[in-house]
Amino acid sequence: MIWSKETWQQIEPVYQEIIALPFIHELKEGILPKEKFLFYIQQDALYLAEFGKVLSGIAGKLSSFEHIQAFLGFSKDTIIVEKALHETFLNESTLELKPSPTCLLYTNFMHAQLATQALPVAMASVLPCFWIYKEVGDYITEHQIPGDNPYQDWIDTYSGEEFAEAVKKAIAICDEIAETCTETQRATMTEAFVMASRMEWMFWDSAYRQEKWPV
Repeated sequence: MIWSKETWQQIEPVYQEIIALPFIHELKEGILPKEKFLFYIQQDALYLAEFGKVLSGIAGKLSSFEHIQAFLGFSKDTIIVEKALHETFLNESTLELKPSPTCLLYTNFMHAQLATQALPVAMASVLPCFWIYKEVGDYITEHQIPGDNPYQDWIDTYSGEEFAEAVKKAIAICDEIAETCTETQRATMTEAFVMASRMEWMFWDSAYRQEKWPV
């Protein structure tokens, strides 16, 4: 079976838990409290800054010119999104914001895969951020009631054709790389993908709770 299809089957229960989260439900309905969404956007900006670094690091280790260009493109896109978030939602008073425990856990996990694991594993660890966001965006679009949703721009971004094409490309590259791996290496890729998927759940849940560090 194709690696991505087999791996998604393993995280299907996690995905179902994600779309059942209060954060996703209230975002879909347009009733998510603004302070919870702002907390999420602030943490997402911090996350994307590190995510972009990991994508660039992966590009630097790839040998295929096509794959290098793709991951450099992904990294560039995260910088553009991060800048847009700062301009739209953040101000000078929030630029000194520190990452939440979940945000730090997730970004450190990806950096660790890049630093200590084989390249295919690092690639698998960043894929859920692409793929799950697309699936969530599509789910919200399919199930939301038409109306004035204050978060529609966010929804449209992750259910749009441009993002879908990037996700399709990222999945295809990971599948291509997985074909060159041993069964043990493929299993390790899957472990990284599953762990990152769990952290996607944690990230949205922590935003809804506006997670703080213990005193």
